[in-house]
Amino acid sequence: MKKQLLYLFLILAFASCSEEVKFNNPAFEGRKDNVFWRAVQTRATLASNGSLTIEGFTRNETMTLKTTSVKLDSYTLGTSNSNTATYVLTDASGTITFSTGTNIGNGEIVLEEYDAVNKTVTGTFKFNAENIKNNPLAGPLMNFQYGRFYKVPVSSNSANTLPAIP
Repeated sequence: MKKQLLYLFLILAFASCSEEVKFNNPAFEGRKDNVFWRAVQTRATLASNGSLTIEGFTRNETMTLKTTSVKLDSYTLGTSNSNTATYVLTDASGTITFSTGTNIGNGEIVLEEYDAVNKTVTGTFKFNAENIKNNPLAGPLMNFQYGRFYKVPVSSNSANTLPAIP
């Protein structure tokens, strides 16, 4: 009887073990003010002038990265309005916007891969953005580090719409 209970216990123990694999493809994530942040939806848009816009969305947040092209290169932030990073938080108390631009904030977007066949883009980013409307509900700066976007689908249609985020 003891052996049967032992066998039953071993069978149950091994049967309950499972490995759940989750893929984060596409991905848009990083550390926002030293707290892990991940978009639940992503998209990228290639404009007719060759500029690229990469967006990540959560329920009440939007992160937007803009570069002047899809050329695999490093794009410096804080020196122009052509290459920018913008973070917008919208909640019941209003909207808080952090952005980079000409002499506003600093950082970098690095495009590591642009797959023209599968229409995806991969790269990294980091930036310090300023509270551009000086909203008193947030601090003057927001820091984003270790940012990564991976295989974000690229569309040449700027009229992309995303489904509602639950």
